[in-house]
Parts: sequence; C-alpha cells; structure tokens
Amino acid sequence: MIHVILDYGVGNLASLQSGFERAGLESIITQDPSIIEKATSLVLPGVGAFEPAMKRLNEKNFIPLLKAHVKAGKPLLGICLGMQLLYETSLEHGTHQGLGFLKGTVEPLVKAPKIPHMGWNNLTFHTTSPLLLGILIESYVYFVHSYYAVSTQDDWVATTTHGEIIPAIVAHKNVIGMQFHPEKSARVGEQLLKNYGRWIDEYHSVNGSI
Repeated sequence: MIHVILDYGVGNLASLQSGFERAGLESIITQDPSIIEKATSLVLPGVGAFEPAMKRLNEKNFIPLLKAHVKAGKPLLGICLGMQLLYETSLEHGTHQGLGFLKGTVEPLVKAPKIPHMGWNNLTFHTTSPLLLGILIESYVYFVHSYYAVSTQDDWVATTTHGEIIPAIVAHKNVIGMQFHPEKSARVGEQLLKNYGRWIDEYHSVNGSI
C-alpha cells in the first residue's frame, strides 16, 4: 500500500513523509493527477491559513480529485490545516468554503490561554477506534494551530483541551482528520500512523480494492 501525500504547496511534506517512513509506511509526494486518481490512501497535509490553502487546491484542480476520491469510498487523511479543510466552512479572516466532507465550522480559539496553541497536549478518548490501538489514555501529541473545528461529537475519536474542547482526531466513514502533527509527536504519533496504515488495510479487506 502506497500512501499518496498531496503536494499543493502548503506544508512540510518532507517531514510528513519521514513520519510515514518511521511508521513503516510507504508513501509518495505528488502533484500528478493520474497518481492522485489511482490512490487508495490519500493524505491532505497543510500548514498556514485556510483561504490560501483552498485557493491552491482550486488552482491545482485538486478539489474535483479529492471529491471523487471520497465519493468512491477511498480513505482520506487530513492533517493539521488539512483536517480543517475537510469541514464545510471556516471563519478564518472571513467566511470561506471548505471541502465539506465533514459537518462543522472552523472557528478561532478565543478561550485559549495562549494563541497559537503550540506544544504538547494530551488526548481524551471518546470512542473505541482502531486508530487508538496501543495508545495510552492521556497520551501527548504536538499541536500548532489558532483555529479549531466546531463539529458534531458523533465524529470525535479523541479531543484535547486548550481553553476550548478541541477535536483532535475525527472520523466519518472513510474520512479521517488529525488536528495535531503525528509526524512531530514522537512514538505516539508513529503509533497513530501505524494504526492508520492498519486501518487502511482492514478497510480495503472489507470493502475490496477500489
């Protein structure tokens, strides 16, 4: 299984790919539409602001590819800003439309003791999920963000608290989001990526090769 990391000019792609390698997962960074179309596991990274990121996706004509991927039932993982892009709208410097794969709005952290939320915070589990296999309750992961998803709790796998309750891991059918950086989260992040890889394998064994 090769995990396709979408290169749209937003994010530290080399660091993310190194994180996948440490987790024992093969990955490729690409802008090639033909590779993206055939991907069975697509990863949407992102660092920075919501509107410019959506603009870059649109300029690269990646939005139809992402929508076709999800509609086909193939797994998609959004990381940090990439997770925020999965939602319907963002209120970051105006109101902007997102990809709409998850229900909710990306809003500013207003009750946080420090903004941006930068550093290690622990996870509170909300459900039993294969994504959490081998992860201890209250494990720490590394966050860097000033906005968070206000969303339905039905999609929450794990949250953290930084003034607000922040969805940290979300999942809805074949769409997964991680607000933190698993590639910067030491052994916990490595285990989470391993779990994602196992979940992909199990998902395709149940749903067949798509």
